[in-house]
Amino acid sequence: MILIDEPVWPAHGTLWGHVVSDMSLEELHAFARAHGLSARGFDHDHYDYPLARRDDLLAAGAALVEGTDLVRRLVASGLRVRPAQKTPSREEASDRLHAAWSAVLPGHEALRDELLARWGEPHRRYHDQRHLASCLAALGALGCDDRLVHLAAWFHDAVYDGVPGQDEERSASLAEDLLGGVLPPQEVAEVARLVRLTATHDTAGDDARGAHLLDADLSILGALPGRYHVYVRDVRLEYGHVPEDDFAVGRAGVLRHLLALDPLYRTPTGAQLWARQAHANMTAELAALTS
Repeated sequence: MILIDEPVWPAHGTLWGHVVSDMSLEELHAFARAHGLSARGFDHDHYDYPLARRDDLLAAGAALVEGTDLVRRLVASGLRVRPAQKTPSREEASDRLHAAWSAVLPGHEALRDELLARWGEPHRRYHDQRHLASCLAALGALGCDDRLVHLAAWFHDAVYDGVPGQDEERSASLAEDLLGGVLPPQEVAEVARLVRLTATHDTAGDDARGAHLLDADLSILGALPGRYHVYVRDVRLEYGHVPEDDFAVGRAGVLRHLLALDPLYRTPTGAQLWARQAHANMTAELAALTS
């Protein structure tokens, strides 16, 4: 059932309320599409809606409930995503990244700022500073404190134009250019090698560094469904110039490739943390794309 609460949250010159489903995210998205709620208004387990749409949504069949009841029913449905489980805000991600750099390459803040500027480019919707911060957090969850792996994470999508293969190669070349003279040549080469692995997400079984980087990069696939749906929404926004049917075909191909990777996660910890949920998330998305 679709539920809304009274708009009481002030922002952007109006009041805002919440739209949720106590059944499924699929029901919530279908209602949002049918009644013109912006995809940008989706926030992990709900859509935000402005006061001007209140009566329209009620006429469309939404039930008005108290805010406390809305939260209670959302929790009972299993769809609730708590703040600590959500994608970090851009401000939170920036703060985390500034703090993380000191453990990777202290004294080279100009390099940090150049990379942050790249990750903050306005055309990015998923592959932005939030993705980088999440990758570094995933490396922490994997118990990886290898400085070269962390540097490879900083560089792995430093160039992002939405061109698979080319982006990874240009990011690796950027690492070679910017780290030359900063690190010994063998370390520069290792960082670039790791970045190139993210083009195929495949590596040798004994490549511990590669396994950690690839598992961290793919950790979003095993996120809670609400966070995974934010990732899916943001990827679609990055390819907003691509027609819907063409995007569906391309995205389905990506999902089939990822589902065919055996194993998807190459570290025991990554497999334990994310594998089961990743398979469920991708299988559901692929079914929706091909239905």
